[in-house]
Amino acid sequence: MIVERLRTLDRVSVQELVEATEASDMTVRRDLDFLAAQGVLKRVHGGAVSSMPSGVEPPYSLRAQAAVAAKRAIAKAAVEHIRDGETIVLDSGTTALETARLLHDRTLTVMPLSLHVAHELADAPRIRLLMPGGEARKGELSLVGPLTVASLRALRFDLAVLSPCAFSLDAGLTAFDLGDAEVKQEAMNVSNRSMVLADGAKWDRAALAYVCPADRPDLIITDPGAPEDQRTMLTQRGVLVEVASVEDAP
Repeated sequence: MIVERLRTLDRVSVQELVEATEASDMTVRRDLDFLAAQGVLKRVHGGAVSSMPSGVEPPYSLRAQAAVAAKRAIAKAAVEHIRDGETIVLDSGTTALETARLLHDRTLTVMPLSLHVAHELADAPRIRLLMPGGEARKGELSLVGPLTVASLRALRFDLAVLSPCAFSLDAGLTAFDLGDAEVKQEAMNVSNRSMVLADGAKWDRAALAYVCPADRPDLIITDPGAPEDQRTMLTQRGVLVEVASVEDAP
């Protein structure tokens, strides 16, 4: 909640955060100190100001702790659309990692675009793991660069499972990193169908690098936090939009 407020406000105060969360003053200050250590904000007297420009990706460690229930619900819905025996390219990102955890006992061929995802599936008994080349981005451990793109172009997949950084009807799917956007584009190009996993907090936002139009994916899985009017407009454009039930998430 602190991070979301700092996306739209110049400053947050300890007192307003205490009132909004009903947490103790000490808990709020401890969270602010933690986010300051992550480089997300700067502590000032009585509160904090953002130190994260709109073109800068929030740290992976922070995103891994955000909207966990929604991401798990989306991942649970996503695996229902994956059939045993399929070949899939699985994106980087925290929602993609939650999806990988649910694929551990499935029979699939998977090319992961992240070392986090690769590590999760490394000991899966019936997963054939195809590793692309490329450079692992610091912290993110997503794979980018010409070697990654070349690895994708050499193959054809049944399904691309993508987890964009931001999503909006006007800006489409976007990513913070230029190399990451290029890899996502290529993953869609070499796949028969595409599935996008985007929790409600990513909707109506745009990052630096363009991936594709909002109506390019075949299926978008989100949670009830996604704006209903935008979901309706996408459906009218021929995109299948599925809303995962957070209450059913493990």
